[in-house]
Amino acid sequence: MKVYDESSEDSETTTGSDRIKVGIAEYQVASGEVVLTTSGLGSCLGVAIYDRETKTAGLLHVMLPSKAESDGDNDAKFADSGIRELVDELEREGADRSNMVAKIAGGSDMLDFSENGSGIGDRNAEVGRRTLDQFDIPLEGEDVGGEHGRSLRLETATGDLTVKSANRESVTL
Repeated sequence: MKVYDESSEDSETTTGSDRIKVGIAEYQVASGEVVLTTSGLGSCLGVAIYDRETKTAGLLHVMLPSKAESDGDNDAKFADSGIRELVDELEREGADRSNMVAKIAGGSDMLDFSENGSGIGDRNAEVGRRTLDQFDIPLEGEDVGGEHGRSLRLETATGDLTVKSANRESVTL
Protein backbone atom coordinates (compact mmCIF):
# COMPACT_ATOMS: atom_id res chain seq x y z
CA MET A 1 0.00 0.00 0.00
CA LYS A 2 1.24 3.45 -0.81
CA VAL A 3 1.30 6.42 1.50
CA TYR A 4 1.78 9.94 0.22
CA ASP A 5 3.22 12.68 2.36
CA GLU A 6 2.94 16.13 0.80
CA SER A 7 6.11 17.23 2.56
CA SER A 8 8.31 14.81 0.60
CA GLU A 9 8.35 13.57 -2.94
CA ASP A 10 8.91 9.97 -1.86
CA SER A 11 6.18 7.50 -1.03
CA GLU A 12 6.73 4.95 1.68
CA THR A 13 5.35 1.46 1.98
CA THR A 14 3.71 0.24 5.18
CA THR A 15 2.00 -2.95 6.23
CA GLY A 16 -0.43 -4.08 8.91
CA SER A 17 -2.64 -1.72 10.88
CA ASP A 18 -0.36 1.27 10.81
CA ARG A 19 -1.35 4.67 12.13
CA ILE A 20 -0.29 7.64 10.05
CA LYS A 21 -0.50 11.13 11.51
CA VAL A 22 -1.58 14.02 9.32
CA GLY A 23 -0.21 17.34 10.50
CA ILE A 24 -1.64 20.81 10.08
CA ALA A 25 -1.62 21.89 6.42
CA GLU A 26 -0.83 18.33 5.30
CA TYR A 27 -2.60 15.39 3.74
CA GLN A 28 -2.01 11.67 3.48
CA VAL A 29 -3.38 9.04 1.12
CA ALA A 30 -3.39 5.34 1.96
CA SER A 31 -5.13 2.04 1.34
CA GLY A 32 -5.25 -1.30 3.11
CA GLU A 33 -5.36 -1.69 6.89
CA VAL A 34 -4.20 1.81 7.78
CA VAL A 35 -5.57 4.46 10.12
CA LEU A 36 -5.07 8.11 9.21
CA THR A 37 -5.30 10.50 12.18
CA THR A 38 -5.20 14.20 12.81
CA SER A 39 -5.72 16.28 15.92
CA GLY A 40 -5.95 19.88 16.99
CA LEU A 41 -8.93 20.75 14.82
CA GLY A 42 -10.34 23.98 16.20
CA SER A 43 -11.26 26.32 13.38
CA CYS A 44 -9.28 24.03 11.06
CA LEU A 45 -11.22 21.60 8.89
CA GLY A 46 -10.52 17.91 8.44
CA VAL A 47 -11.58 16.51 5.06
CA ALA A 48 -11.80 12.73 4.58
CA ILE A 49 -12.32 11.36 1.07
CA TYR A 50 -12.84 7.66 0.43
CA ASP A 51 -13.17 5.55 -2.74
CA ARG A 52 -15.47 2.64 -1.89
CA GLU A 53 -14.29 0.48 -4.79
CA THR A 54 -10.51 0.73 -4.38
CA LYS A 55 -10.71 1.35 -0.60
CA THR A 56 -8.29 4.23 -1.01
CA ALA A 57 -8.64 7.04 1.50
CA GLY A 58 -7.22 10.48 2.05
CA LEU A 59 -7.25 12.84 5.00
CA LEU A 60 -6.53 16.57 4.77
CA HIS A 61 -6.07 19.09 7.63
CA VAL A 62 -6.67 22.64 6.36
CA MET A 63 -6.22 25.93 8.20
CA LEU A 64 -7.83 28.53 5.94
CA PRO A 65 -10.69 28.67 3.42
CA SER A 66 -9.18 29.86 0.16
CA LYS A 67 -5.75 30.15 -1.34
CA ALA A 68 -6.93 33.23 -3.26
CA GLU A 69 -7.44 35.10 0.04
CA SER A 70 -3.96 34.53 1.41
CA ASP A 71 -0.32 34.20 0.51
CA GLY A 72 1.23 30.79 0.66
CA ASP A 73 2.61 28.08 -1.53
CA ASN A 74 1.38 25.09 0.48
CA ASP A 75 -1.91 24.07 -1.19
CA ALA A 76 -2.78 21.78 1.73
CA LYS A 77 -3.12 24.83 3.98
CA PHE A 78 -6.34 25.89 2.20
CA ALA A 79 -9.71 24.15 1.83
CA ASP A 80 -10.11 24.83 -1.90
CA SER A 81 -6.60 24.02 -3.13
CA GLY A 82 -6.06 21.29 -0.51
CA ILE A 83 -9.13 19.35 -1.62
CA ARG A 84 -8.02 19.70 -5.23
CA GLU A 85 -4.57 18.30 -4.34
CA LEU A 86 -6.07 15.48 -2.29
CA VAL A 87 -8.44 14.43 -5.09
CA ASP A 88 -5.58 14.53 -7.62
CA GLU A 89 -3.40 12.34 -5.38
CA LEU A 90 -6.24 9.87 -4.77
CA GLU A 91 -6.70 9.56 -8.54
CA ARG A 92 -2.93 9.04 -9.03
CA GLU A 93 -3.22 6.16 -6.54
CA GLY A 94 -6.00 4.51 -8.57
CA ALA A 95 -9.13 5.99 -7.00
CA ASP A 96 -12.00 7.03 -9.28
CA ARG A 97 -13.78 10.29 -8.57
CA SER A 98 -17.14 8.72 -9.41
CA ASN A 99 -16.67 6.34 -6.44
CA MET A 100 -15.50 8.97 -3.95
CA VAL A 101 -17.47 10.15 -0.93
CA ALA A 102 -16.45 12.75 1.64
CA LYS A 103 -16.87 13.59 5.30
CA ILE A 104 -15.79 16.77 7.06
CA ALA A 105 -15.22 17.71 10.68
CA GLY A 106 -13.90 20.69 12.61
CA GLY A 107 -14.62 24.27 11.68
CA SER A 108 -15.28 25.37 15.25
CA ASP A 109 -15.51 29.01 16.20
CA MET A 110 -13.48 28.74 19.36
CA LEU A 111 -11.99 32.20 18.86
CA ASP A 112 -14.33 34.21 16.64
CA PHE A 113 -12.84 37.65 16.03
CA SER A 114 -14.95 38.37 12.93
CA GLU A 115 -17.23 41.37 12.75
CA ASN A 116 -19.94 39.68 10.67
CA GLY A 117 -20.25 36.50 12.72
CA SER A 118 -18.79 34.30 9.99
CA GLY A 119 -15.51 33.15 11.45
CA ILE A 120 -12.70 31.10 9.94
CA GLY A 121 -14.28 27.82 11.07
CA ASP A 122 -17.59 28.57 9.34
CA ARG A 123 -15.81 29.73 6.21
CA ASN A 124 -13.53 26.65 6.16
CA ALA A 125 -16.60 24.39 6.28
CA GLU A 126 -18.46 26.36 3.61
CA VAL A 127 -15.52 26.41 1.18
CA GLY A 128 -14.94 22.72 1.86
CA ARG A 129 -18.56 21.87 1.02
CA ARG A 130 -18.52 24.06 -2.09
CA THR A 131 -15.24 22.58 -3.38
CA LEU A 132 -16.44 19.01 -2.85
CA ASP A 133 -19.63 19.93 -4.74
CA GLN A 134 -17.55 21.32 -7.62
CA PHE A 135 -15.80 17.94 -7.82
CA ASP A 136 -19.16 16.10 -7.68
CA ILE A 137 -18.04 14.30 -4.52
CA PRO A 138 -21.04 13.72 -2.25
CA LEU A 139 -20.72 14.83 1.35
CA GLU A 140 -21.89 11.83 3.40
CA GLY A 141 -21.42 13.25 6.85
CA GLU A 142 -20.17 16.18 8.84
CA ASP A 143 -19.50 17.25 12.40
CA VAL A 144 -18.70 20.97 12.18
CA GLY A 145 -19.12 24.14 14.16
CA GLY A 146 -19.57 24.58 17.86
CA GLU A 147 -16.92 25.78 20.24
CA HIS A 148 -14.85 22.65 20.82
CA GLY A 149 -11.79 21.02 19.35
CA ARG A 150 -11.75 17.67 17.60
CA SER A 151 -9.46 14.79 16.66
CA LEU A 152 -10.11 12.49 13.70
CA ARG A 153 -9.45 8.83 12.95
CA LEU A 154 -10.06 7.59 9.37
CA GLU A 155 -10.14 3.83 8.80
CA THR A 156 -8.91 3.23 5.24
CA ALA A 157 -10.43 -0.26 5.08
CA THR A 158 -13.99 1.01 5.71
CA GLY A 159 -14.01 4.78 5.21
CA ASP A 160 -15.33 5.26 8.77
CA LEU A 161 -14.37 8.63 10.25
CA THR A 162 -14.41 8.77 14.04
CA VAL A 163 -14.61 12.26 15.52
CA LYS A 164 -13.45 12.67 19.12
CA SER A 165 -14.15 15.79 21.16
CA ALA A 166 -13.11 16.68 24.69
CA ASN A 167 -16.61 17.57 25.85
CA ARG A 168 -18.74 15.17 23.76
CA GLU A 169 -18.96 11.48 23.03
CA SER A 170 -17.14 10.18 19.97
CA VAL A 171 -19.18 10.05 16.80
CA THR A 172 -18.54 7.88 13.74
CA LEU A 173 -19.49 9.32 10.39
